[in-house]
Amino acid sequence: MPWNQVYDPLGHWVLSTFLAALPIVVLLGSLAFLRLKAHWAAILGLSSALLVAIFVFRMPAPKGLSVAVLGAAYGLFPIGWIILNVIFLYTLANERGYLKILQESLTGITQDRRLQLLLIAFSFGAFFEGAAGFGTPVAVTAAILIGLGFSPLAASGLSLIANTAPVAYGALGTPIIALAGVTGIEIHKLSAMVGRQLPFFSVIIPFWLVWAFAGFRGMIEIWPALLVAGAFFALPQFLLSNLHGPWLVDIISAVASMFALVIFLLLWHPRRIWGLEGHEEGKQARASHGHSTRQVAKAWTPWAILSLVVFVWGIPRVKAGLDGISVFKIPVPGVHQLINRMPPVVPAPAAEPAVYTFNWLSFTGTGILLAAVLSAFIMGFRIREMVAAWWKTLKRVRFSLLTVAAMLAIGYTTRYSGLDATMGLTFAKTGALYPFFGTLLGWLGVALTGSDTSSNVLFGSLQKISAGQVGVSPVLMASANSSGGVMGKMIDAQSIVVASTATKWYGHEGDILSYVFFHSLALAALMGFLVFLQAYVFPFTKLVVK
Repeated sequence: MPWNQVYDPLGHWVLSTFLAALPIVVLLGSLAFLRLKAHWAAILGLSSALLVAIFVFRMPAPKGLSVAVLGAAYGLFPIGWIILNVIFLYTLANERGYLKILQESLTGITQDRRLQLLLIAFSFGAFFEGAAGFGTPVAVTAAILIGLGFSPLAASGLSLIANTAPVAYGALGTPIIALAGVTGIEIHKLSAMVGRQLPFFSVIIPFWLVWAFAGFRGMIEIWPALLVAGAFFALPQFLLSNLHGPWLVDIISAVASMFALVIFLLLWHPRRIWGLEGHEEGKQARASHGHSTRQVAKAWTPWAILSLVVFVWGIPRVKAGLDGISVFKIPVPGVHQLINRMPPVVPAPAAEPAVYTFNWLSFTGTGILLAAVLSAFIMGFRIREMVAAWWKTLKRVRFSLLTVAAMLAIGYTTRYSGLDATMGLTFAKTGALYPFFGTLLGWLGVALTGSDTSSNVLFGSLQKISAGQVGVSPVLMASANSSGGVMGKMIDAQSIVVASTATKWYGHEGDILSYVFFHSLALAALMGFLVFLQAYVFPFTKLVVK
């Protein structure tokens, strides 16, 4: 029997909003203040989400439990599958000593830790975001930074901060494509509008990243390199998003940033070299690492294979071909097309699909597993050794997989019960300030769901409707949902668990959340301010796509 979502079950929007937000308060509070293990915090958050959904928002209990299972399944495949196989590749490379060679080979470009961080977390991470998304860049860059000697907290938090500017165009433009689908706005308009918001931050993020690691003075000392990395990412991002579309924005921008930065670092270096403990007087900008070209090439080969395979796996034609021979679609009984989103969240009542798609061959994690196996053969592993390493990795990440499953179960429960829409409608009550708070709605959406794509699906239609009521551009506000959402990526619980797992720091998710929360909120507020200017203040209004 169909069930219609209710957005103000208590008859007072303040009380309804408070209870709708309770699962998020429980989850984040348990992590940040009670310092619970992430899986226990997630289970508490899920329990509170189900209780609020069933007993306050009157969602039928069987439907509530079913959508929680659907979310948990999505958390394991594809998200958990990515985590498992990235850590498997890391384990293989570490056991053969290739991570140490990789670390030392970077000294041939620069011994400065700030610049290594910039190259790996910002430029290299953006490539993985563009090719795959869904946690891949954080898992890869955090694992590499740990191998380079960064502390677990620094490797985790800095990887999360770096993974912001490319998120809106991640996975070959998937968030923009989804946003166009739910709003009915032409995809090139959305791509262009986001491309007139994010490039400002693509220049800022490298400076912000190094400031978070080395302080203001440490950041100023390498400002030319930061400007090169940011500008050579921002300019292609602007041009491609406006002249071509969302599909290749991150890939080309990341490659341009990497090449420009490496060439620049071969010609320039800071006066003082920064080690992991700060300045190291007398240390040279570049070092002779003592490894042969063959050894260095072999150390980088697993990551080159990973980059190539992940890129190929993300090509729509390849993905569609793999889906054609491997996909299983399972409609959730009692839920699929039996839960209706209601106005004003959508223009007219709309039945929510609930189909679990198990496309095992086209999962990004499957591509990563293939890359790991190919790399293992090159590194000289026997099949028995590979299986033992994979099993060891599975045991290591078992609680992380449980946590991600519970996190996604929370997200799906809040979505299908309408808790997310209740919070969104509260943001829509802000009148002329809506351009600012609507941007924060996108931030909240990603913090809730762990995905810019999911946030766009949840709130894209609401942004369009609210923009019309306030009298600002629907294209602007739909795009702001995606642009604001990228800043929420660093505090979503799913990404934090990915980072803690990649850095072997599981159980310290509260520390990571505390480390990144200010950066996330501050950057989201700055994005909201930019959108506010674009809505009302000349000459910023000239940037709005008609």
